[in-house]
Amino acid sequence: MAQQERARRTRAAIVEAAASEFARRGYAAASVNTILEGSNATKGAMYFHFQSKEDLARAVLTSALDKYVAITERWKNSTLHPFHVIHGIIDDIARGFQNDVIIRAEFRLIVEPEFYSEVQTGGGRVWGMTGLGLARRAQDMGDLQPEFGPEKFIRVLVASLAGQRYMADLVSDSKDLRSMFEESLEVVLFAMATPKWLDAWRVEGWPSESVAAVENASDLPV
Repeated sequence: MAQQERARRTRAAIVEAAASEFARRGYAAASVNTILEGSNATKGAMYFHFQSKEDLARAVLTSALDKYVAITERWKNSTLHPFHVIHGIIDDIARGFQNDVIIRAEFRLIVEPEFYSEVQTGGGRVWGMTGLGLARRAQDMGDLQPEFGPEKFIRVLVASLAGQRYMADLVSDSKDLRSMFEESLEVVLFAMATPKWLDAWRVEGWPSESVAAVENASDLPV
């Protein structure tokens, strides 16, 4: 049992070190030796768990997928308005980018040619499908303008968030990412939400973090 636990910890340390290297340098330029140094693992231990650098990258992507699932699950039973739940989910994702190297690495990896297909099956799809369901609920409640469907709402929002993520790397600081993601959501809502919903939102604003924490009653995945 102790040996199994050591193996589990070694594997987790290798994945974490790999994520750090992928997030910093991308897939092609990532160094296996740097990953080994960061994990304090031997080359034999690494190849016991992973057959190649690509295998390592896919382990990082799988770990990131689990984190996206945990984020969306956290909001699954929320009774807040669907637009407020979307706000909570993308705020959690932004905090993940700030604090979790696995999520940062996933974003870097999916823009590499070797992993383009992961866009269709990875973390973005998990939260995007959740967001689509929430947008449909908002439509059913009469809070999405009829000329804009839920699919268009989420498609434009996802594209805007991806752009904000790139801009945070290029011209800003990742500490600003939460406000940048919120900005994207607000712009899309100003275009597509009904005037009635927007009037109420202007008065009430977004729920405070304490309200959201009580509402969902669980910690963020780390």
